[in-house]
Amino acid sequence: MRLTTKGRYAVTAMLDLALRQNKGPISLAEISERQGISLSYLEQLFTRLRKSELVKSTRGPGGGYTLSRSADDIAVAEVITAVDEKVDSTRCGGLGNCQDDERCLTHDLWMDLSEQIYKFLDSISLGNLVARENVREVSERQTEKQSHKVTLEGKISAGL
Repeated sequence: MRLTTKGRYAVTAMLDLALRQNKGPISLAEISERQGISLSYLEQLFTRLRKSELVKSTRGPGGGYTLSRSADDIAVAEVITAVDEKVDSTRCGGLGNCQDDERCLTHDLWMDLSEQIYKFLDSISLGNLVARENVREVSERQTEKQSHKVTLEGKISAGL
């Protein structure tokens, strides 16, 4: 299966947003800090997510991104597709030119697997992930870590 960093990061960032959807717009810098994803990469991903109408942006002070609809209504597969990612287990990208420019012996098997993976990801919403206890625990740890870092940076800049 070819699910690259782009798809994984997009899902991670959208889940971060879903976990904080009741806190107003969330800046990409905050997501970047919590998830360890470069800000410039997030900007590229969120341009695509916004064009696919999965997120809304708010400009100005206190601005950032919010989900365009309920986390329960956004499937993981939608997020992956929005950033031009494909769920594909074939060698040929689904073109059927896997062996000497023709279909290989196992082409249909890998196509079926790709379809099953897509259906699985399409059946899971961001809301389903937010509801998982282990996801909430990781999120709380990340938030605490970020708060601690901000406090330390403030003390250092104040000369304490």
